[in-house]
Amino acid sequence: MIEQPLSSPDVEFVTTLHGDDEVSFVVLMQPRGDQDRLLRAIDDVALGELTDAAKEGEVPEGEDAAPPARRALDHSLEVLRQAGCEAVGHLVEEHPLDQLTAVAREAGADEVIVLTAPHYVEEFFHRDWASRARHKVGVPVLKLYAHSE
Repeated sequence: MIEQPLSSPDVEFVTTLHGDDEVSFVVLMQPRGDQDRLLRAIDDVALGELTDAAKEGEVPEGEDAAPPARRALDHSLEVLRQAGCEAVGHLVEEHPLDQLTAVAREAGADEVIVLTAPHYVEEFFHRDWASRARHKVGVPVLKLYAHSE
C-alpha cells in the first residue's frame, strides 16, 4: 500500500528486499482521504515542514484526490515494471484494510509492504495503516518510510 508515487530509491529498496528471489507486486494506492487536516499538520510541524503544514488545505482530498492518485499509481507500476518486476495495481476506494486483506489473500501474498510518509500521531496510537494491517491481513506486514525526490 502506498500514499505517494514510488521514487527511484523506493523502487530499488522494495525490489531488492529479497535478494535475487523473483518478486511481483500488487500495489494499492491510497488516495488522500478526508482525514483530519490537523493530524497531518501536526505531522508536518513535527518534521519541521512548516510551509507544508500551512498548505494542508490546498491539497486535493476525497473525490478530488482520485485523478492524482491514479497518476501516482500508474507511475509506480511503470517504474516497478522497468525494474523487471511484474506489477499490477488498484486505487483504494473504500475500506482500505478490507481491500488490502482481500488482495493479499487473492494474490497469495507472502508479505505486505506499507510504504508511507511518517505519521507521528497515528503511529503513536498505533492507528497507522501498518499497525492496523498487522492485526488483519494474516501475513507479515513491513512498514517502510517512502523517500522523496
